[in-house]
Amino acid sequence: MMDNKAPYVFGHGLLTGRTAVITAAAGTGIGGATARRFLEEGARVVLGDAHERRLTETVAALAGEFGERRVAGRVSDVTDESQIAALYDLAEERHGRLDAVVNNAGLGGTALLTEMTDEQWDKVIDVTLNGTFRCTRAALRRMKAGGHGGVVVNNASVVGWRAQAGQAHYAAAKAGVMALTRCAAVEAAAYRVRVNAVSPSLAMHPHLVKVTTPELLAELTEREAFGRYAEPWEVANVIVFLASGYSSYMTGETVSVSSQHP
Repeated sequence: MMDNKAPYVFGHGLLTGRTAVITAAAGTGIGGATARRFLEEGARVVLGDAHERRLTETVAALAGEFGERRVAGRVSDVTDESQIAALYDLAEERHGRLDAVVNNAGLGGTALLTEMTDEQWDKVIDVTLNGTFRCTRAALRRMKAGGHGGVVVNNASVVGWRAQAGQAHYAAAKAGVMALTRCAAVEAAAYRVRVNAVSPSLAMHPHLVKVTTPELLAELTEREAFGRYAEPWEVANVIVFLASGYSSYMTGETVSVSSQHP
């Protein structure tokens, strides 16, 4: 593997004064990296995650670094609409408005289609696609009522475009997220809300290591033009861009965060 990691990009105040909700934001993956990058760019963040211990630890660590007034969290399962509402309520109670939502929650797994059960299929679809739908719907309702516009950024995946054995449920869900993003964007433009998505190929974090074989990780890494995986903060940087004024004329787009080649 080439030793060509990119230097970390520090904040430039791109999100100063904005309030953002980020789901699946605990831990060391894309959600956690996005929370940190939003704070570095001046945002106030409200973090949701289904894992209470990890969420508590993440909120405490970020609050200690960026200040308690700018960081809050609430246990939130994206399969439960009432918990999604409570997460958005927290953002509005603390800061008076909701400017950005990052729908990062997703669930993967590996199973050949001939061996996949209905339960496996349904669970991945419910968290990854239906959860993004529930969170987007709730966000758009509030942003429309608020009258000040807003931004939604969904986390898709290159497998929504590209075939990968054992990933039929996850690929179908992520392709659905892309289609949902396009349709939501058309509807939300009337009230000045933009809806876009990122599509990472391979962003490394501990959970991915746990659910993926070393052989598959090596194969996926080999496909990358840079000869390495992305750091979660590299994906988060593109999410920052889509949440900022620098992407003011973009909506309905899915931006590939990938160096993958055929």
